[in-house]
Amino acid sequence: MTTAIASPVLLDRHLRISHVLRSEWIKMRTVRSTMWSLVAMAVITIGVAILGTVTVSWHTMSAVSRFTFDPTSRSLTGLLFSELVIAVLGVLVMSAEYGTGTIRSTLAAVPNRPLVLATKSAVFAAVALVMGEALSFGAFLVGQSLLRSPAPHATLGQPGVLRAVVGGGLMVAALGLFALGLATIIRHTAGAITAFVGTFFVLPILVEALPTSIGNPIAEYLPFNISTTMTSVGHTFGQSPALNPWVGFAVVCAYAIGALAVGGVLMVRRDA
Repeated sequence: MTTAIASPVLLDRHLRISHVLRSEWIKMRTVRSTMWSLVAMAVITIGVAILGTVTVSWHTMSAVSRFTFDPTSRSLTGLLFSELVIAVLGVLVMSAEYGTGTIRSTLAAVPNRPLVLATKSAVFAAVALVMGEALSFGAFLVGQSLLRSPAPHATLGQPGVLRAVVGGGLMVAALGLFALGLATIIRHTAGAITAFVGTFFVLPILVEALPTSIGNPIAEYLPFNISTTMTSVGHTFGQSPALNPWVGFAVVCAYAIGALAVGGVLMVRRDA
């Protein structure tokens, strides 16, 4: 008797979630900003990989530059710009509905606001992860194919290289979700983008101005430095400390989850 009563409820819940996921996917793929953002990510990431590797002049590099040369990081430099683009898209996924007022229609159709945020985040995360991994592997392969000998090349089988390439795609998705969380909190496109840019690009500059004893412990936990560490095989910050790449990635995931959690609470409490 218990099974007979519970099954329809579970089935109905499953169908409802699938319907909400489908609706969020339709909204995301039919908006022009999505396609243009993904195209921009591809052009920037692959373009920077080409420029960064073709311009390597091994014979004119100093001994220090040769010693610290990281072919993997060189190919993946463009991911930093892609992380900015995916952050803008993540902001638009949420803030655009508030800006146009269509969020009222969304919440009228699906009154469960946490479900709306969860499905929107899931669809966006899937797109960001697939695109991030595709571009990370693409940039790496293109970059390594264009490096001229005697400059060292990297292969996926070398220690740390596969981690850096896979981690680059993961960072794109995690930072995109962080931006989506900021947009859920702020509900304004310009404000959310400014908050992300300030956190990602401006904060590291401000921290560098602090005394080393204060700045270094803070720098370890900044998303920009974590992203650079994740996409590098060697140490990239001179003598300054850096978190283990996977520990750093966990920190960025915590930022994203925290922003989404706060955004979800505010989404429930505030009017649309």
